[in-house]
Amino acid sequence: MLYFPQLETKRLILRELTLADVDGVFKHFSDPEVTRFMDIEPCKDIKEAEEIIQFHIDDTGCRYGLFSKVSGEFIGTCGFHCWVQGEESIAEIGFDLSPRFWGQGYMQEALVELVKVGSEVMKLDMIEATVEVENVRSQKLLGKMNFVKHEELKDGLAYYTFQQGYRHDD
Repeated sequence: MLYFPQLETKRLILRELTLADVDGVFKHFSDPEVTRFMDIEPCKDIKEAEEIIQFHIDDTGCRYGLFSKVSGEFIGTCGFHCWVQGEESIAEIGFDLSPRFWGQGYMQEALVELVKVGSEVMKLDMIEATVEVENVRSQKLLGKMNFVKHEELKDGLAYYTFQQGYRHDD
């Protein structure tokens, strides 16, 4: 099993989600604004939050919880799923953030470190992202991160790719 390191940015601690994070995950994913562009409904109880965490524990890849360095508060998640290893190593990136932290650069700060994990730990050749067409915020973020938007939709979603070897200017 691959070890995913705890990450630190100027304002965030990123660590793999565990079942001990269930209260924060429940609060976060019970907000309809968080799940608005996701393929899940808002959490209705703690059991559903446990299922979200367990899904990511069992899935290929990793899912990090984002925690404020100042308050320790759980503010979102990001990570890789659908990791295909082989001749070409590919994974899909996913991310979500509590609305009161939107527009402050937190997710870009986290994704800079996450992309490094994709390159250095997972040895990914390519990162994919699919985003609801109406989710303008996430599409802008992917553009800032130098993901390339493809003309063709993938399953009705905006489709982006990122080729490894990119060095982000911090």
